[in-house]
Amino acid sequence: VHMGEKPHPCLECGKSFHSSFDPITHQCLHADKRPYPCGECGKSFRDSYHLIRHQMVHTGDQPYECSECGKKFQTSWYLLKHQRIHTGERPFLCTDCEKSFTWKFAFINHQRIHSGERPFKCGDCGKTFKQNSHLFMHQRIHSSGRPYKCGECGRSFRDNSHLIHHQMIHTGEQPFQCSVCGKKFQTNSYLLMHQRIHTGERPFLCTDCGKSFTWKS
Repeated sequence: VHMGEKPHPCLECGKSFHSSFDPITHQCLHADKRPYPCGECGKSFRDSYHLIRHQMVHTGDQPYECSECGKKFQTSWYLLKHQRIHTGERPFLCTDCEKSFTWKFAFINHQRIHSGERPFKCGDCGKTFKQNSHLFMHQRIHSSGRPYKCGECGRSFRDNSHLIHHQMIHTGEQPFQCSVCGKKFQTNSYLLMHQRIHTGERPFLCTDCGKSFTWKS
């Protein structure tokens, strides 16, 4: 062990391990054995560790607590990931533009900007997407699926964010307030557009004459 020896090999693939117990657990991968069943739902697992972690879904046990905000988690790994919010740690660095990310999934999605990779393909029209969530939303065009229905007027929407935005028409809610003049807006995008009045930002540039504009229209 001290010399880095791994004297216990897997008889299927030859991979070696420090402990004599490890090959037994590892060989379940080859045989697809799941000898640890959950007594609540019957789902089975390859080792006791994953069974114990799964059982927390049923018990609601969250033994790992954040010392900063008190939020609780099922595993120490989830707690460590959460703590990046407080520490500001961004361990995933893009080597193309040096932008860093807190979460691995955000890092992977970002890298597709540089690679142009669009691995999620619509089976109906062949259109490709960088993220699976974008494909999922797109597929509702083909199915005419609008599962999010307004309880006030019955209008339906393809995603929950559009429903929430629509419901503000009925409630009159305007949660986004301008810190300069106090005017309120239904969405953050409307607030950002409004703030150009105060900042003087003119992001739309005419390439023919060089004149810039506050609004796209």
